[in-house]
Amino acid sequence: MTEASVREFKMPDVGEGLTEAEILKWYVQPGDTVTDGQVVCEVETAKAAVELPIPYDGVVRELHFPEGTTVDVGTSIIAVAVGDGAAAEPVREAEAPAAPEAGAAPEAEAAPEGRQPVLVGYGVATSSTRRRPRKGPQAPAQAAPPAAAAIQAEMNGHGPAAPVTRERPLAKPPVRKLAKDLGVDLATVTPTGPDGIITREDVHAAVTAAQAPEPSAAPAAQAPAHAPAAPSSAPVSYDTARETRVPVKGVRKATAAAMVGSAFTAPHVTEFVTVDVTRTMKLVEELKQDKEFAGLRVNPLLLIAKALLVAIRRNPDINASWDEAAQEIVVKHYVNLGIAAATPRGLIVPNIKDAHAKTLPQLAESLGELVSTAREGKTSPAAMQGGTVTITNVGVFGVDTGTPILNQGESAILAVGAIKLQPWVHKGKVKPRQVTTLALSFDHRLVDGELGSKVLADVAAILEQPKRLLTWA
Repeated sequence: MTEASVREFKMPDVGEGLTEAEILKWYVQPGDTVTDGQVVCEVETAKAAVELPIPYDGVVRELHFPEGTTVDVGTSIIAVAVGDGAAAEPVREAEAPAAPEAGAAPEAEAAPEGRQPVLVGYGVATSSTRRRPRKGPQAPAQAAPPAAAAIQAEMNGHGPAAPVTRERPLAKPPVRKLAKDLGVDLATVTPTGPDGIITREDVHAAVTAAQAPEPSAAPAAQAPAHAPAAPSSAPVSYDTARETRVPVKGVRKATAAAMVGSAFTAPHVTEFVTVDVTRTMKLVEELKQDKEFAGLRVNPLLLIAKALLVAIRRNPDINASWDEAAQEIVVKHYVNLGIAAATPRGLIVPNIKDAHAKTLPQLAESLGELVSTAREGKTSPAAMQGGTVTITNVGVFGVDTGTPILNQGESAILAVGAIKLQPWVHKGKVKPRQVTTLALSFDHRLVDGELGSKVLADVAAILEQPKRLLTWA
């Protein structure tokens, strides 16, 4: 077999613009035969978990990265020998990763261009981080390269690389700015990132250490030498004497970044209204018996979603986004309705495309599919892109209301509180009624108080008198 008979399968862009993905699980091992279209691994992006099929027939020669490694898009992850004699072809030494010297600058790489209650939470945004191997509490930048890479390097006859001297610590521009703002000298910071790169966490740790009069942590000998093994679908956590630390990665990391970006970019305003939804709850029970909804899940969220869609139709300027580069407000003539969902991998916001054009049964069907897919952890990246307005249902946890943070890039998010039987003045008398509290957060750059108030008032009015779904539609 010739050198050209070994094909390299590169990490694809599975999320329309994402720059990296974590290898959750390998379904094949070196020596296994694979066929065109066979799934070889599962990866997790900042948006979802995705299975990757191999695009050709052959025999697996090498897996370039272990499970738990985050790999840049465009980087080869598996070598497959194709053609006659593939099974007899030895693994090529050239494919073995070289052992980097501790603290050396990373070699330049080709970068890509360019059953708990489920309905609660916020959204995610694409990640801009680079490759970072799974690590434990020790500082890997000061340690030797991974054992597998080091052993392979010795087998290939590569001796230790010559020490590399650098004039200043390695850190990305945002980290340097953070250090400058906090008055931290990067030369005094212990790096924990790959290849000796200083991370934001390292800078914060340096600040904490400088402020502490004496170390309060347990002796180093009591800390584990490395993080314990964990299922590949979850971040590796590890215990110290009095703490458990869980690395933030994948969907949770992207969610955190998106929430910080949203909170500090868009000026949030939140308004509240408490409303009698007794008639809406009666309508829910009636629709459950309607043959048009046979086999469909009918719940209060369905009518709340429809009420919000009608309110948007009456107040279309609420359905917009802010274009910072162009300094323009972009009003959308369609509604991709996001439903915040809590999943095993974190909070995501899949959306119902063109929800404004759906009938009530169609909306019920779409909601049911969205929830089921989210619970199974199979929400696709495409399902979480392009949202315009979001609903987050904190009421499933018995919470009365909240002040939701906008899903990044959207102008409004509606939080729905628990529906409870409460004393309420109805037709001049105090009676027990089904009552809930709604909260609407909106971006005050493009939604003023009048517009936000009108939308919230319309939703409340519809839920109080659901016949308005007919008269206002």
